[in-house]
Order: sequence, then C-alpha cells, then structure tokens
Amino acid sequence: MRTYQESARVFKALCDPKRLAILEQLRSGEKCACVLQEPMDLTQSGLSYHMKILCDSGLVVSRQEGKWTHYRLSETGKDEAVELLLALTTPNTERVCECPSCDK
Repeated sequence: MRTYQESARVFKALCDPKRLAILEQLRSGEKCACVLQEPMDLTQSGLSYHMKILCDSGLVVSRQEGKWTHYRLSETGKDEAVELLLALTTPNTERVCECPSCDK
C-alpha cells in the first residue's frame, strides 16, 4: 500500500503540461534525453528537473548509456498509477458512517 506521500508523487508528475508532453513523447518508445530536450525547448537542467519528478513517481524509468540518459515508460508504474486513481475515486460501499449521532 502506497503512503499518501508516494501517491502524491504520481499526481505531481501528471499535473504539469511539460511532463504530460514528455509522457506523450515516450508513448512511442524509449528516447534519449537529447531527443526529448529539442522539441520541448528545455535546457538540460530543465529536462533533468522534469525527468526526476517523472522517475520518482514511478511512471518513467531510465538507463545510462555513455553520457546520455535514456527514458521509457514504466509498465509497472502505469499499472500502479491506474490502480491508485481507481482506488481513490471508487466509493467504498462497505464503509459505514462514523459519526456518533448516526446509527449507520
């Protein structure tokens, strides 16, 4: 079970337009940082900032090849993010009211 802190990382990763654009680029497969950087008009440090957030969320994984880092979507991270969203947005029908004045 994820902590609230860990769960918030997923939503933080998804709440920025640049990070959404990066995820869209990664849908077609693994990309080198240099390839991601160009169309986004990001500096190397700007891309690194966004990629750290995406990797910390578990949605993206990286690997080093020489001086370049290659990124790809994480199947496990995607599955966990979908499960998290479903869990948080599906009513829990087993719960009863916990207020003292209620008989439910």
